[in-house]
Amino acid sequence: MAASPSLRIAIAQTMISHDARRNGLTVRRLMREAAEAGAQLIQFPEGCLSGYAQEQISNWDQVDWPAIEEEHRQVAVLAAELQLWVVLGSAHRLTPPHRPHNSLYVINADGQVAGRYNKRYCSHTEVLRYYTPGIRPSVFSVNGFRFGCALCIEINFPELFAEYERLGVDCLLLSAYPVDSVFEVKARAHAAINNYWLAMSTPAQTTALLNSELIGPNGTVLARADATTELIIAELDRHAPEFDIALNKARPWRTSARQGDIYRSRHVCDPRSDDLTGF
Repeated sequence: MAASPSLRIAIAQTMISHDARRNGLTVRRLMREAAEAGAQLIQFPEGCLSGYAQEQISNWDQVDWPAIEEEHRQVAVLAAELQLWVVLGSAHRLTPPHRPHNSLYVINADGQVAGRYNKRYCSHTEVLRYYTPGIRPSVFSVNGFRFGCALCIEINFPELFAEYERLGVDCLLLSAYPVDSVFEVKARAHAAINNYWLAMSTPAQTTALLNSELIGPNGTVLARADATTELIIAELDRHAPEFDIALNKARPWRTSARQGDIYRSRHVCDPRSDDLTGF
C-alpha cells in the first residue's frame, strides 16, 4: 500500500503535577481534543504521566506505582476508543533494586503498547540518582510515516539524530523537560541537517524558556504553542512544495555523500594534493 502523503499530529504542552491521577485526567482530555481535531497521533512531554525526577519526584519510594499503571491502562483503553496513537512520557518501573527507565510509551490505535523508548543518554544526576539508561532506538510507523523517539538532554548527542536518519524516520518525536532556551536552536538544526520533521513536546512549566512546536525538514518552525496553549495540531505533508528540496533532493544526496562513493571515485593521485605544506 502506498504511503500516505500527509498525517495530522497533535503536540501537547501540559502542566505536569506530582499526582499521576491528575496527570492522567489531563492526558485523556487532550487525547479527546486531538481526536476531535482529526489527529492520528498525540505526543506528550517527558515524565508527563508519572512526573519527572528532580522536579515532581524527589524519591522513588514516594511514587504511587499502582496509580501510574492504572492511568496507563486507562490511556490505552481511550486510545483504542479514539483510534489514536499516543506517545506518552512516563517512568517505567523495573525490578527492585533497579531504578526505573525514563520512557516514552508508544500506544497504538488498538490500545496496545507497540513499543517503549527508554532514554539512553541520561544526565549526570539522572544516571547517578534516578534512572536506568536504555540501550536501543525506537522506531514505529503510522499510516506510512516512520517515527523515532528521543528524550530531552539527548538533544546534545548528534549521533543519535543521525542514527534515526539512517533508520529512515520521517519525523523525530522529542519530548523534553528543557533547562535552557538554546535547546530549540539545537532541535531546529537537527531537523534541518537530517531533513526530517521534528516534533518537540515540553511541559507548561518551561514556557519561559521555549514552547512545544513542530519543526519542518528544512529547519523552519511550522507550528508553535504560546504560553497558554495546551495542544498544537499540525500536519506532516510530504507534498508541501517548500519541502521538495529537503525531502527529495537534500536528504537522498546527503545519504549518498555519507556513503562516500561519489568522493572516493573522484580522488586523484597528485603530489600537489598530497603536499599539505606548500602554496
